[in-house]
Amino acid sequence: MINVTKTFLPPFEEYTAMLKKAWDKSWITNDGGLLQELERKLTEYLGVKNLLVCSNGTVVLQMALKALNITGEVITTPFSYVATTTAILWENCKPVFVDINSSNLCIDVTKIEAAITDKTQAILATHVYGYPCNIEAIEKIAAKNRLKVIYDGAQAFGTSYKNKSVFNFGDISTCSFHATKIFHTGEGGCIVTSDDKLNDQLQLYRSFGHRGDEYSTMGINAKNSELHAAMGLCNLKYIDEIVQKQKEHWLLYYSLLKNTKLQLLQIDDSTGYNYAYFPVVFPTEAELLKAVSMLNANHIFPRRYFYPSLNTLKYLNYQPCPISESIAHRVLCLPIYYDLTNQEMDLIISVMLSVQNNLL
Repeated sequence: MINVTKTFLPPFEEYTAMLKKAWDKSWITNDGGLLQELERKLTEYLGVKNLLVCSNGTVVLQMALKALNITGEVITTPFSYVATTTAILWENCKPVFVDINSSNLCIDVTKIEAAITDKTQAILATHVYGYPCNIEAIEKIAAKNRLKVIYDGAQAFGTSYKNKSVFNFGDISTCSFHATKIFHTGEGGCIVTSDDKLNDQLQLYRSFGHRGDEYSTMGINAKNSELHAAMGLCNLKYIDEIVQKQKEHWLLYYSLLKNTKLQLLQIDDSTGYNYAYFPVVFPTEAELLKAVSMLNANHIFPRRYFYPSLNTLKYLNYQPCPISESIAHRVLCLPIYYDLTNQEMDLIISVMLSVQNNLL
């Protein structure tokens, strides 16, 4: 069986050796030594100023909204994982959806200003499939209209824009370290800001709002454990190797599928991509469903990711976003992960080409 992704695991002996450091101290949570080490190493690796490792990639979005005092409307994308919208709703804010650009599938910056009202307080944009959205345009619009900017970089670990980590932009950037991500801690995430005062506030939010016996603000339990930090420290040693292998898989897919009717992601020269996903957009949903059926028959399980378009969720008031709705019905992510074999890739590609030939 070939799933859309497979968790990278370091050698078991390396993980247990790392974990033993915490085990010997009987200190497995509450800002332990391994977590502090992981934060230092991630900060250095990514070239960011302040980074906090937290319990998952959703709570950091909630923390970002809370720390920036966002209580009103948040302009966001309908083409993302549901957590992007859920975080806005959970903080009792209103998501205002702006349609996407059909080429890079990120929020269409040319449509943002028309959605701004006197209740708008922030833009929450997603680096879709780890590909950077139009950072410069978003931040120019935000500065002009005095809005805060949060980037959901759940899939963007290792992605750079103009030789800087995408996490260096915005008031706050977030990432997921879920087991399905290119870098993971099993469960986890991080929140990044260049503002020292804001980072101090986030640090308090992460741990119930207090340090020792000094209670200074409200907070939440967003801490992560030494068990997860140990996994992260082990995996960080392999991240460059993982990205390189993903790139090889990605380029092979691209070279063999670029002359089909499928729309593929285009990487521009300003982007250092992490090659974490390989989305393909079919001309019609019927063709996508046919491909899924043929792939499944060969024990290959891609994912309709992202589907559905978030503006169509039944518990929200509908806001039309025709491009996102159309793409969401036609996009499919093919399997791509570190130890995907050449034989498995040959099978996936042969099925995809067979689908295309049958639909010509």
